[in-house]
Amino acid sequence: MAIADLKGRAQTVLGTVEPGQLGNTSPHEHLMLDFSLVFTMPEEASSIHKAHEPVTMKNLGWINYDPFRNLDNLINMDEDVAISEASLYRRAGGSTMVDTTSVGLKRDPLALARISRATGINVVMGSGYYVAISHPEGMDDKSVDEIEDEIIRDITVGVGSTGIRAGIIGELGCSWPLTDNERKVLVAGAKAQRKTGAPMTIHPGRHETAPFEILDILEEAGADATRTVMSHTDRTILDNETLLRLAKRGCYIEYDFFGWEISYFSYSPYDMPNDAQRLEFIKFLIDEGYSEKVFMAHDMFGKHRQARFGGHGWAHILENIAPRMPGKGMSEDDVENILVRNPARLLTFV
Repeated sequence: MAIADLKGRAQTVLGTVEPGQLGNTSPHEHLMLDFSLVFTMPEEASSIHKAHEPVTMKNLGWINYDPFRNLDNLINMDEDVAISEASLYRRAGGSTMVDTTSVGLKRDPLALARISRATGINVVMGSGYYVAISHPEGMDDKSVDEIEDEIIRDITVGVGSTGIRAGIIGELGCSWPLTDNERKVLVAGAKAQRKTGAPMTIHPGRHETAPFEILDILEEAGADATRTVMSHTDRTILDNETLLRLAKRGCYIEYDFFGWEISYFSYSPYDMPNDAQRLEFIKFLIDEGYSEKVFMAHDMFGKHRQARFGGHGWAHILENIAPRMPGKGMSEDDVENILVRNPARLLTFV
């Protein structure tokens, strides 16, 4: 696929499509991933056995409070389950999912293509590297140019020998503080974006200043902030003043933990907001003129959030949140922007 042929189109795992075909889009999900790298063994002897139990209704409450302390919860590589869960999103009116599973999270292009065919959902696949603890051996020796070439090849040729091409750069993973290799990946992603016209999505470190540091690095390397998504704002920025400063940088701002209603987040120094608070932040951004720069997603990574275990599932935003938005003072245009127009604009290559 020549770069020039991508202009004006979005790229899914089954090929390019017109932006108007994307419809309701969830811009940050994981259909298949192995997230065991964040597994944290409990210290209490009475809880250690629970860490290695399969997820069941019996231990679901314990897992819900801290989903990173059960290993089975973090491994989601069953294709049939992904098809079943994604079909609920399709049934609710969903058309497109962006699978932001980058290198380090067991990205599976062939499985994504099969899931797309089975469900009828457009699946946009990510490219690049996740956080440093997930990097493969030899990452220290990789140059910026080599990583840039890998990303461009994912977009124009396909991942490995699969022929399945990525449609977004990311999620590019950043820790706090940022590591040298993560900085290298950011620079490579910026250069690849500049050459391909691809969109980009970022996993920022868990500190309110992290998004600003990342944007500085990206822009210095030639990235277009207006075509870049800052993910996980839910757990990163919890005051309006800082949020407005980020919005003024021009990036898309993503609230992607919808459905996660537990305030305790073991990987963050801050409490996690609930869905009502997420909507309040989004309403603030809309009132400040940023209706066209907001995204909503679920970022589902664990079994505890799947419908088959009593979780909210991928239909949650369309079935439960979108109907509440007008009551929060958001117009039909605002809802359409967030669910349809904004993702289509981002995913269209320029």
